[in-house]
Amino acid sequence: MTVQLGQIAPDFEQDSSMGPISLHAYLGDAWGVLFSHPKDYTPVCTTELAAVARLMPEWEKRHVKPIGLSVDSTENHAGWARDIEETQGQALNFPVIADRDRRVSNLYGMIHPEADASLTVRSVFIIDPNKKVRLILTYPPSTGRNFREILRVIDSLQLTDTNKVATPADWTPGEHVIIVPSLSDEDAKARFPQGWKTLRPYLRVVDLDAAPKAAE
Repeated sequence: MTVQLGQIAPDFEQDSSMGPISLHAYLGDAWGVLFSHPKDYTPVCTTELAAVARLMPEWEKRHVKPIGLSVDSTENHAGWARDIEETQGQALNFPVIADRDRRVSNLYGMIHPEADASLTVRSVFIIDPNKKVRLILTYPPSTGRNFREILRVIDSLQLTDTNKVATPADWTPGEHVIIVPSLSDEDAKARFPQGWKTLRPYLRVVDLDAAPKAAE
């Protein structure tokens, strides 16, 4: 199965390091980040799981629940968790799916036969509170994931879901954003009383934190 942007994230029930999980019920009204690992006791993923656990205050601030996945057993997960804490100085604080039968891996297209027919690739899925898939990433085995970038994407999604804006290249929270072309200048005046800068008719940038301009 191929999961695509905008579709409802396939639900599943599977064992995890924190007990059985039903994805949709577990997420509730939260955002989710589901990310897979080829198998337990792999070096890059050891650092990644610790990085995600270390960022828990940032996930919680955004109402996000991270969920890891590996094709090994819960017993293996427990041993790996001890290694992670000892080598990275960070205990795991989120569930890691034990996908021994590859049911979730196949459901989400995490197994690429041309890479390895038995192990998952290193995928990331951002899932919104409506259970829609909003981002899909696949990383090569040699490159550790940048979870600060995933947080940045969530910041952008949460901002643009509630405002008629898009975020430009390399955007970080607090910087100028782009007014979407579908919003007319007339409607933009009501939505953005602080005013904006028109670089081209299709490229209008606005500071959402700016105070409204005083009437002349």
